[in-house]
Amino acid sequence: MIMRTRHRERHRLSRIGWLRAAVLGANDGILSTASLVVGVASAPQARPSDILIAGVAGLVAGAMSMAAGEYVSVSSQADSESAELALESCELREDPKGEHKELAEIYVQRGLDRALAEQVATQLMSHNALEAHARDELGLSDTTAARPLQAAIASAVSFASGALLPLLAVVFSARNLTAPVTVIVSLLGLAILGGLSAAMAGSPVVRGVVRVLFWGAAAMALSAAVGRMFGVAA
Repeated sequence: MIMRTRHRERHRLSRIGWLRAAVLGANDGILSTASLVVGVASAPQARPSDILIAGVAGLVAGAMSMAAGEYVSVSSQADSESAELALESCELREDPKGEHKELAEIYVQRGLDRALAEQVATQLMSHNALEAHARDELGLSDTTAARPLQAAIASAVSFASGALLPLLAVVFSARNLTAPVTVIVSLLGLAILGGLSAAMAGSPVVRGVVRVLFWGAAAMALSAAVGRMFGVAA
């Protein structure tokens, strides 16, 4: 007896939107908060309470900023997509034959002979004309559709989650070790995040880790230099 196994393809397109927002938010949460904490901690007269307050304020402000920025950005994309769909719907009502010809031509350019292309266009437009044109003419689909609220929530939550890492380092480290402990813990978190995000996206893991470590170390080093240079608390 021959056993047939079901072929299951695993594609990453379905998680591009939320993955992008989540990775960006968590990375920015760790890096921004850690840099702020290290900068304040590097000031000689900074008290532990000053460092913690600066970190918490950075977490709240950063999470809200990320959410607002992502919502506005993705909303603009969603508005553009809606406008394109509205225009396409109007064209389908006013010139269905022209739209059919346009869709068939797309399939011809993709390799189908003209007779088959016209047949495919006819069947797809009979099923859902707007969906067919949105997908094959405009490149829009449910998988890649802009979702502003989802992106905003993912950004805020992921930023706050990332920002908790340097804050925990502040809480559980001695005052004279706050800066180095925060740097080490944050770089470790960034390395793990960079590796995971690269693996999930199908990119080289080492490259992702090195890239995020380089920029993370540079940002925290610059923040520490500013804290020592000006010697001011938050």
